[in-house]
Amino acid sequence: MKLENKHIKKIVVILIVVLAFVFIKPLREGVTNMSKAFKDLESVKAYIRSFGKTAVVISFLMMILQSIAAPIPAFFITFSNAAIWGWVRGSILSWTSAMAGAALCFGIARFLGRDIAEKFATKGALKEVEGFFDKYGKNAILVARLLPFVPFDPISYAAGLTPMGFWEFFIATGIGQLPATLIYSYAASKSTNPSTWVKGLIILFGVFALGMLMKRIYNDKQAKKNI
Repeated sequence: MKLENKHIKKIVVILIVVLAFVFIKPLREGVTNMSKAFKDLESVKAYIRSFGKTAVVISFLMMILQSIAAPIPAFFITFSNAAIWGWVRGSILSWTSAMAGAALCFGIARFLGRDIAEKFATKGALKEVEGFFDKYGKNAILVARLLPFVPFDPISYAAGLTPMGFWEFFIATGIGQLPATLIYSYAASKSTNPSTWVKGLIILFGVFALGMLMKRIYNDKQAKKNI
């Protein structure tokens, strides 16, 4: 009986979302136009700026949209936020909105299950990320957020399919995501072509993160040997 109720709730939620998108014209057009803005960095900046006083809200919603609809690039929004509001305020906006997006992806997977998560993140991406979880266990979230070449959104969906608690996921995501957000934002505020900065910083940060990871794995192995 409980299983049936759970399935009914899932169907109702999906039906409400689909009907809202089909019949609420402003919602449908808004999401469509927002998706089209992700062509390049200049398009994203122009789209956000076009909303004037409500630009902060639009940027926040764009980050959530890209989180759900992986693999839309999040760094376009992070760069745009830094260019429009400066790297400090831009970092805060990018970090908080990305956290909201990660929480939503986690909730979608936890509440609606694997089938729906695969629709958003793709089956292949989820399998790849789950292998990462199997390898690094409870440290997987923090490690994944620290490594810039590990996809952000599939991690959030995959975490929702595990027994991991929400707050454990949320805190690890917040800590791991912060350095990259600050780096991207600072690079965007200091250069008209931030991608050049970021490529170098990603390599440097990735090497550092891998070094820290290897050290942690070594320490864990040594601790197990001493037990």
